[in-house]
Parts: sequence; C-alpha cells; structure tokens
Amino acid sequence: MSILQKFRMDGKKAIVTGGARGIGRATALAFAEAGADVTVLDIRDTSETEAMIHELGVKAYGIQCDLTKEDQVNAAFAQAAEKMGGIDIAHVNAGIAMCEKAEDMTFQQWRTVMAIDLDAVFLCARAVGRIMIGSGKPGAIVCTGSMSGMVVNTPQEQCAYNAAKAGVIQLTRSLACEWAKHGIRVNSVSPGYVCTDMTPATTDAEWQRIWFSMCPTKRMANTEEIAAAVLYLASDAASYTTGSNLVVDGGYTCY
Repeated sequence: MSILQKFRMDGKKAIVTGGARGIGRATALAFAEAGADVTVLDIRDTSETEAMIHELGVKAYGIQCDLTKEDQVNAAFAQAAEKMGGIDIAHVNAGIAMCEKAEDMTFQQWRTVMAIDLDAVFLCARAVGRIMIGSGKPGAIVCTGSMSGMVVNTPQEQCAYNAAKAGVIQLTRSLACEWAKHGIRVNSVSPGYVCTDMTPATTDAEWQRIWFSMCPTKRMANTEEIAAAVLYLASDAASYTTGSNLVVDGGYTCY
C-alpha cells in the first residue's frame, strides 16, 4: 500500500461530535472526502453538514444529541453504529469556551464548561470504545484538546476551559494505554486559535494583537488545517501513533 493510500478511509465508518459547524464540520468533510461514511452528532441541526457530506459521494447521517446526558450519548452512538454497520473512527470534538475571572466565576459556570469540555469527552469516548471493543476490530479515536491544556491563555481569563482541556489530554493518554490491547488507538489534537464561531476573526482587536504577538505565524488557523491533523491521526498512516497530542498552533507554544 502506498503512503497516500494509507490516508484513505474507503469503507470505514466515522462519527464526529460537534459536527454541525467549525472544526467538527471540517473533519466530517475530510473523512468523507477520504471515503468514509460519516455520522454527525450535535445538539444543533446537522442537516447542512449532512448535505455537504452527501455531495462527496458517501453516506451521511445526523443525530441531534445533548452530549452532557449519559443516556442520550449511549443511545446516539448505538444508533450510529446500527445505521452505519459499526464505527471504525471517532472524532470526539464538541466543546465550548467561557471567559470569566476565576474569582467571579460561579460554580454553575464552571460545571457548564466541564460538562461539555471534559465529561462529555469521557462519555463519548467510553461509548465508542465499548462499541469498538465489542466489534473485535481495530479503531481510532481522536479527541479535541487545545493548546490551552498546556499554556495559560492571555489576556482572556478562562480557567475552567484550560483545566478541562488539560484533562482531555491526560484522558486521551490514559485511554490509549488501556485500549491498546484491543487495537484501539486514542490520540488528541490540540489547536491554537482557530477562526470559528468560538474564536471568530472579529474577536476584540486588542486580544488579537496580543495573540499574534505571541504566535510566530501571526494568524489564526482555518478549520481545514485542524481537520488535516485529525485525518492523519484517524487514518492508517498513523498506525503506530497512540497516546499522542498533536499540537497545531502555528508555533504559539514555542515561545
């Protein structure tokens, strides 16, 4: 098999959480372009992403689901596996951000961030891990971390987000070690600033000035640049890569 063929996903079944927009949508389209059938999970309407996947000539499914609810997560992944005939690849991606001073943050705000950015990652990884283990086939899971799991962002204050993303990176490592015996690889991708609804190009100009002064490439990423990294980690090209955290931050964490 040629090296380029190892990036192909023909016949594979993939699932992406938070796929209605942003990085999740870009990854769903990348998987589809590589030949995989794709199920998109999101609390939002997934129909637009589904239509875009269909245009790439593969099967697309959408399931609306609150990823903070254990029963909904388990049901959604079971439904996806039934519709597609299994799950080979998962991008556990959905997340939110909240900027609030620690001394002013309410416990409910803290829990809201943790519920989607860490708890839901565990729930989704566990759900798809159980399906992959049960199938007896190899699988690949990629979790979305963040450079915020390794550095403290400035000037915004976001202790809950930083803590949650650090947890995602360590959870990824733990699952990689536990599930290697099942042939399941688990990795994370840690983006820097990405131009999405969560971090739009219209963000406060002073914040951008500070961010870019700390980033060698002096810009935000686009979603396709993150999706490309996820595609690698999920593909057979990364067959010996597990427990890794691939940082895609334009060099931000080098300074």
